[in-house]
Amino acid sequence: MLSRRRFLAACAASLVSQPVPAEWLWHGCGPAALPESLMQDGLMQRIWQGIDPAQFRDCHVHLLGSGDGGSGCWLNPRMESPWHPIERLQKAFYLNAACVSDQPGMDAAYVARLLALLAAFPPGAKLMLLAFDWHHQEDGRRVEALSPFYVPNAYAQRLAREYPQRFEWIASVHPYREDAIEAVVQAARGGARAIKWLPSAQGMDPADARCDRFYETLARLKLPLLTHAGSELAVHGGQMQDYGNPLRLRRALDRGVRVIVAHCASLGKGVDLDRGPNGPAVSNFTLFARLMDEPRYAKRLYGDLAAVGQLLRAGDTLRALVLRRDWQARLVYGSDYPLPGVQPIFSPRGLAADGFLRKEEAVFLNELRRYNPLLFDFALKRLLAVDGQAFDTVVFESRRVFARGSQDRRAAT
Repeated sequence: MLSRRRFLAACAASLVSQPVPAEWLWHGCGPAALPESLMQDGLMQRIWQGIDPAQFRDCHVHLLGSGDGGSGCWLNPRMESPWHPIERLQKAFYLNAACVSDQPGMDAAYVARLLALLAAFPPGAKLMLLAFDWHHQEDGRRVEALSPFYVPNAYAQRLAREYPQRFEWIASVHPYREDAIEAVVQAARGGARAIKWLPSAQGMDPADARCDRFYETLARLKLPLLTHAGSELAVHGGQMQDYGNPLRLRRALDRGVRVIVAHCASLGKGVDLDRGPNGPAVSNFTLFARLMDEPRYAKRLYGDLAAVGQLLRAGDTLRALVLRRDWQARLVYGSDYPLPGVQPIFSPRGLAADGFLRKEEAVFLNELRRYNPLLFDFALKRLLAVDGQAFDTVVFESRRVFARGSQDRRAAT
């Protein structure tokens, strides 16, 4: 298993390798409009077959910005520092994937590009925009130095109100904040569909008793928790990777919270806490699967498919996600945008070589990605198959999972 540092170092090394074409590394950022040849391709028709666009939700779409447009967004300056080359390279890849530059107007350019990509989706299909709170210490104090970036709830909410036909929003509230309960209630009143956490980067321990009032509030408001689990590679996560152990989510589940595990905990290893604090290290996906298979969590626990299909998350884990037919109604589509535009971390040809795609599908996906990485990610997950089985259409009709005050009956069937 490659570490974040080793993987990004490999990307950096490839920048100076003459045989590697530039398009393998950087997104071309041409027009988002698809050529007629792609629009009329039979595979384009196939990916939407059986899906009601009004029920389609991409639950994992990141907002980024510098704050220059009054958004309040912030990027950690260390991502520009020559003393932190890995994070500097990460930023370059992310901005390129979103086709924006670190120049005045970034906030508006990011949203404009997102809307241009979304124009290829049928009416009714919506993206769920993620806010992202600061890192906080155990005493509740905000720590900017340990925060990779910041996206205010107010900004995500504003965009959802400006573009109600295309966007919904997911708030982010750190549970250690003094005003955490008030902030969650305010987010719910403002139309937030869920709360987003990335524990290793934001500094919250999902198993901490200090989260209990927070969980009780989420359960009362019927507001889901979309939380990262497994190892974190995309942003600086400090020394808190243990917070991504899926078993630490039992505390939320046992208090009635509907939990959506980002990426299905598909990277890294965690301590088997069911065997004590010094239990053996096993794959985080194995721990996630254990929780999924516990009957008491059948109506509360879900997994999102954000980043599934990347080079580091394919193989046996991807195969299991496709083949577990009893899980299909509890899997939720997410793209992890802008990551689908980071060229080196996806390989349709590699997936074809491993039997997940047909060759003609890999060719179609590579061409589609040149124009629209957002649609590419959806198409990839629609076309992936194992032994003739693909992800069920219910995975992509995930509006029901975020509906406030309604029970998802299909999750337990």
